[in-house]
Amino acid sequence: MRVDRKTLHDLIANKMHKAGLSQEHANIAADALAFADARGIHSHGAVRVEYYAERIAKGGMTVNPNITYKETGPASAILDFDNGCGLVAAKVGMDKAIEMAKKNGVAVVGIRRMSHSGSLCYFTEMAAAQNLVAISMCQSDPMAVPYGGAEEFFGTNPIAFAAPTADERVVSFDMATTVQAWGKVLYARSKGAPIPPTWAVDEHGEPTTDPHKVNALLPIADAKGYGLMMMVDILSGILLGLPFGKNVSSMYADLSKGRDLGHLHIVINPEYFIGLEIFKQTMSSMLDQLKNVKPAKGNSQVFFPGERGKKREADYLKNGIEIVDDIYNYLISDDIHYNRYDHKNKFAE
Repeated sequence: MRVDRKTLHDLIANKMHKAGLSQEHANIAADALAFADARGIHSHGAVRVEYYAERIAKGGMTVNPNITYKETGPASAILDFDNGCGLVAAKVGMDKAIEMAKKNGVAVVGIRRMSHSGSLCYFTEMAAAQNLVAISMCQSDPMAVPYGGAEEFFGTNPIAFAAPTADERVVSFDMATTVQAWGKVLYARSKGAPIPPTWAVDEHGEPTTDPHKVNALLPIADAKGYGLMMMVDILSGILLGLPFGKNVSSMYADLSKGRDLGHLHIVINPEYFIGLEIFKQTMSSMLDQLKNVKPAKGNSQVFFPGERGKKREADYLKNGIEIVDDIYNYLISDDIHYNRYDHKNKFAE
């Protein structure tokens, strides 16, 4: 099934508003989710709507949050979002970070007590569009084994980065610190497709290709990914006075309770360093030189981070965004499926 971006946005916003989110917040959330699908990041797009809608409807997401914002220094601030929609919280936090970085050169904005925030590159690219460099990271519930461990402790704990150039190109990447994000497993389930044996392990700690048997995910590059996921948990959890590691709330266990998640935006203004125009020109030069790198066997060229996503977006703009039939049918239905996630297994379908 293919739909245009506006139709997808409106379907998502309607479903989340029906579940109880304000129309303003539903529209912001829908924009972030439609962005993910338009980039081909389907694991963080419409496939997530049913989960969000159920958490909203069951009271685990504050629909009218008491939001507080405090600047703790010339380049630091804390945003408390009262367990409101994480997609909205991350956007509000980035808006604040952009404003601060433009004024003072650097901004570090921590967001406390929020729900799941989706694809992080949506927020870092907000900064890049304002000629700023951004890093964003957030904690998630424990579903990855630490290096050398046999049970989950940290979450997928993603990191995103974006930077502008002197032309329309934007360097942008968004990565989980596990081999793949949990959303990729959900997407494989929705398509009835197997997963590579390098993504996850089953209840016995053995590699599995069946997305329904996944018990825990694996860190990227073994000890290196393990170190990165710990770093993210420290900066977006402990630094903000929030639960860490094994203590982070489960995404699916109890949809009636807030998640108390943490998120951190770091935004840098190149004007305060090398100078904006020199930075952007040098960035473009780097990408030009990357394009001249001899491609490896089986590859047509070297892509810079974010380039393939923009190509997919251009294709979807022309031909419509590809959505799994079951997800589309859910979006156009009147159903919320209030009980589908109502059990303790954090890896619920």
